[in-house]
Order: sequence, then structure tokens, then C-alpha cells
Amino acid sequence: MIKLYGGARSRASIVRWYLEELAIPYEFILLDMAAGEHLQPDFLKINPFGKVPAIVDGDFALFESGAILLYLNQKYSKTELSLEQQAIFAQWTLFGNSTLATGIFVEASRERELPKLMPPLEAMLAKHPYILGDEFSVADVAVGSILIYIPLMLKLDLSAYPAVVNYIDRISNRPACKVGMS
Repeated sequence: MIKLYGGARSRASIVRWYLEELAIPYEFILLDMAAGEHLQPDFLKINPFGKVPAIVDGDFALFESGAILLYLNQKYSKTELSLEQQAIFAQWTLFGNSTLATGIFVEASRERELPKLMPPLEAMLAKHPYILGDEFSVADVAVGSILIYIPLMLKLDLSAYPAVVNYIDRISNRPACKVGMS
């Protein structure tokens, strides 16, 4: 069984959401970050940087939410993935974790980046219900998890992007998202 290590209000919720979507049994190990549990020798063997999330799957340990999402997608996907499909999933996972997260959460660049990031997402989501078309995928967890934080944490006005707002509402109401992102 996969062990998922996380802290309260951490990016472990993103991984937890995807584990729930995949219906993979896992054990969630909540580390008390304030008490320094993430800096104890046993956890530092899993992630020497002392950050969460991290997983242990058998003898295999992995940290960084994006890497974990891609690993889970490749290992537990129900279909054979081509190199190109894997690259597309990696592209969107990296976009979510880096470009989108930085553009939204780094206050110094938000005003400049938000108008560049939202219109292409709006155009895509106006045509299709999910990032890659008609089916929910790991790309939706990677990008959607960041978008979900906008109304929760930042209270930014997204009224100019109705398709993005509808997307946030739609994925927020997925049962796995409600468990994972809680």
C-alpha cells in the first residue's frame, strides 16, 4: 500500500485527490510540521529536503507533487501511454506546478501574469470540459488544484473567465476532489 506523507494544508492534498480519483488504496500519514516531524531522520530518508508531499510505494520513495502525479499516472493508468501522451501529461503538470502556481501565488508578478495565463485557459475550457478535452486526467489534477486555490485563498475576481469558473466548480464537486482537497 502506498504511504502518502503530508502536512495540514500542504500540496499533499493534490496527490491525495489523484489517489482518490484512481481508487488506489493508500495510507495518509499526517506529519506535524510545527513539531518538526518532517525533519526527523526517518522522514529525511524519504525526502532529504524535509518537504511534503512524499510517497513510499513498496521500496520506492518519491517527493515533489508533480513527480508523484506523473508516477501514479504512468504506473496506474488503465491504458498504455505513448511517449507523446506522457509528454503532454508532463507538460501540463509542470505548467500547473510552475508557471500557473508562480503566476497566481507570487504577488509581485500576479498582476502581470494573470492576464497572460487566464485567457488561453478560458478559451480551452470554453471548448472542452477538461484540460485535455472530454476526459478528466492527471492534467486536471495538476492545473485544477492550483485554480481551486484562487477562490479559496486569494478571492481574485474571475468573472471575466466564466469557463474557468465553471471548470473550478465542476472539478471541485468531484467526490475524489472533496476528499483529497479537504
